[in-house]
Amino acid sequence: MTRRTALLGLAAAAALALPATAQRIPVGHLMDNSGATSDVGVPYGQGVADTLAWVNASRNGIGGKPLNVLGFDYGYQAPRAVSQYQSWNRDKVVAIQGWGTADTEALVRFVTRDRIPFVSGSYSAALTDAGGKSGRQGVEPAPYNFFYGPSYSDGLRAMLRWAAEDWKAKGQPGKPKYVHMGGNHPYPNSPKAAGEALAAELGFEVLPAIVFALTPGDYTAQCLTLKSQGVNYAYLGNTAGSNISVLRACQTAGVQVQFMGNVWGMDENAMKAAGAAANGVVFPVRTAVVWGQQAPGMATIQQISRISDPSGTAYRPVHYLSGACAAMLMVEAMDTAAANGGEITGERIRNGFYARQNWVPSGFDGVCNPSTFTAEDHRGTLRVGLYRAVVSGDTSAGSVGELMAAGTMKLEPVTVVELPRTRETLGW
Repeated sequence: MTRRTALLGLAAAAALALPATAQRIPVGHLMDNSGATSDVGVPYGQGVADTLAWVNASRNGIGGKPLNVLGFDYGYQAPRAVSQYQSWNRDKVVAIQGWGTADTEALVRFVTRDRIPFVSGSYSAALTDAGGKSGRQGVEPAPYNFFYGPSYSDGLRAMLRWAAEDWKAKGQPGKPKYVHMGGNHPYPNSPKAAGEALAAELGFEVLPAIVFALTPGDYTAQCLTLKSQGVNYAYLGNTAGSNISVLRACQTAGVQVQFMGNVWGMDENAMKAAGAAANGVVFPVRTAVVWGQQAPGMATIQQISRISDPSGTAYRPVHYLSGACAAMLMVEAMDTAAANGGEITGERIRNGFYARQNWVPSGFDGVCNPSTFTAEDHRGTLRVGLYRAVVSGDTSAGSVGELMAAGTMKLEPVTVVELPRTRETLGW
């Protein structure tokens, strides 16, 4: 048994410890623990699993009924996700915690038809057009799709606005050069057009995109292209695993570029693995704090963490906290559906997402950033917090927790960008 399987198993065991006589509420949990995005899928999925198990153990589920969490590792293979969805639909799940962009977008019509709220780990902007009002080609109404945090497009827009100011602050002459990098896949491609359009508007010279696979490999050629073209700002659209390969190769090639990672493109585990090559990468962080920082809601997160780490010694990366926040949005929407003896149906859960403004789950103050969803606009937030990975020493000499405690690695706040909520950027 691998460590990741053991940890998720502990969360499942906590859920199974509830009385067998209680009527259980089936919910799906789609995970990537073994596929191309498992580097970030494991901590995020663990955050979701621990939180749902904690809800059962500490709150007796929803309205006195425990959750029956049906977890499935689909290995980041969209056809397997679609097949599993069909199985869950027969099991009458009332909501699903999902994952990737290709599978989430493939399931939009299914979850809309079946009225099953789907809280994804994909932040594709196409999922935010709940009312089908954007009129964008290829974007269909997604009234049952939700996610916690800014979309990929809005995360990139925020970084580009920061980059434009950064260029001015450095007093550099001429137009800065920008390039989009990532796999030829729906996930890294999701914000590509939106980012390139804003970059051009902000005065960047936009260069042809550079492709590199979602899996680790030798990306020396891509780094040499960056160097020869004199790129100043490069967006890394893949998850941390393959980004580490790019960062290392570019460090070896002597490339001087400001890398900007997408929300899955950098974390504490990647900083340890990449070492000094990760130093300076800027990326969005969805929560108001990171592990080890102080906030009223950190006590709750620490309780949740003990579901799979009874010793309380594990360091939880940024994705774990975001998984907990995403799970709690679903839980509190279910609470709203169940209020006053109400039936817990998908439609009532969906309406529960609209019941609050500037919504921070109870007990998570200072950890989960506020979210607001409406029946036409599922952009839960347009507030993007940017952080910088800081690596100041040898990362091979200790665990992530030890390196963070020693200050060898730090997540340094850079700025918070408040984007305008415009009709033109809905679904894009």
